[in-house]
Amino acid sequence: MSESPSPSKRRGRFLRFGAASVALLAVAGYLVVRYDTGGGQSGPGCRAVSAKGDGATYEFTPEQAVNAATITAVGTARDLPERAVTIALATALQESALRNIDFGDRDSLGLFQQRPSQGWGAPEEIMDPAYSAGKFYDGLEKVPGYTRLPLTVAAQRVQLSGFPQAYAKHEPDATLLAAALTGRRSAATLTCAGRPAATRAAGTDAVRDALARDFGQDALEPAGAEVGDPARSSSAPGDKDTGPDGRTMTLPVSTEADPGRKGGDRGWQLAHWAVANASALHIERVSYAGEEWTAGDDGDRWSPIDDEDGKNSAGSDGGADRGADAVRITTAQ
Repeated sequence: MSESPSPSKRRGRFLRFGAASVALLAVAGYLVVRYDTGGGQSGPGCRAVSAKGDGATYEFTPEQAVNAATITAVGTARDLPERAVTIALATALQESALRNIDFGDRDSLGLFQQRPSQGWGAPEEIMDPAYSAGKFYDGLEKVPGYTRLPLTVAAQRVQLSGFPQAYAKHEPDATLLAAALTGRRSAATLTCAGRPAATRAAGTDAVRDALARDFGQDALEPAGAEVGDPARSSSAPGDKDTGPDGRTMTLPVSTEADPGRKGGDRGWQLAHWAVANASALHIERVSYAGEEWTAGDDGDRWSPIDDEDGKNSAGSDGGADRGADAVRITTAQ
């Protein structure tokens, strides 16, 4: 007959079991965040739809939309191909579900779960989405022929992940997002429904700062971005139509400033970027090429602009006299 364990031994076993359970729950929680793309969260929702007419869609949160738009903007600002953006988005979908998380395996942080101890940068740098995206592209550009490699191979050459095949499941969604957020062949394919939440970052100054953050400090200068004069109630003949209230930023789209891309592609990238950032920057309206998106319950669609004076594609508004279309971004304040 064996002796029953002493009370102290039973307590020790219970404590070890409890500690193991807590560790397993922590790992499970991390894996849920890491591998769940989580597009069905409550609150305002964003959606990208395929321009191919095949019915493909991807639904995600405003937080994820902002991060996806940043990753895309950083890539296109480097003149990288759409394939590079697709690889980056698939990687971030796998590593963080497009959330800028401040935890991970060991000292991993941010959108791409980059580790300070492995030379990716200081923690505060890695937690900057534009910086972390740039570091990922730095690594990707060093991979010979990455555009011709399978996505899993290209991503793994940069990430050195313990789960290299996991990137593959995100390729369809990343391809859809890349098409919408680069604007290539994808007019009016990204929307965000719901009212923008009140934030500290609002107004055209915040929009200007965010554009410079994502596209580069010099991005606005060649574009000739302008903000309406609050003192003006209307545009005089020949003046640029920048809006009467100082809440509308006009971004002319010119192929001269970006010769490697079609003007329409660049315009839709900026328009979709603005919609993706609508909640964070308190953007109420975005218009381009005769189409308009408005925040609110109808924010799940782009609609034709009936007012001729507001049509960017009609050639009668600001920017057209410079041979360029214009994206208009109107904020709540």
